[in-house]
Amino acid sequence: MNALQPWHIIILVLVVVLLFGAKRLPDAARSIGKSMKIFKAETKDMAGDKDKAAETEEVETKQLPQATTPAPAATAQDKQVADLQRQLDELKKQQAAAPAPAEQA
Repeated sequence: MNALQPWHIIILVLVVVLLFGAKRLPDAARSIGKSMKIFKAETKDMAGDKDKAAETEEVETKQLPQATTPAPAATAQDKQVADLQRQLDELKKQQAAAPAPAEQA
């Protein structure tokens, strides 16, 4: 009794055509199809990336022992970054303090 009857589908199609118009329906269907295609491709890529990442991780753990980065190299990089940040701050202060050049007409 509560099953979907053919006349239910006909009414539903008529309402959709009236709401969206016959000209816009093919474009809407096309864009939905493209979206589904992109979605499927992305989900396959994500699944493939997970598999590749797991394989790569297994190979790396088998081949390479745990390597530690030397502390002096890290501190040298930190010092260099701090120096560059200080220079950038000084340049910003100089730029803010310098008066704007007068425009000539």
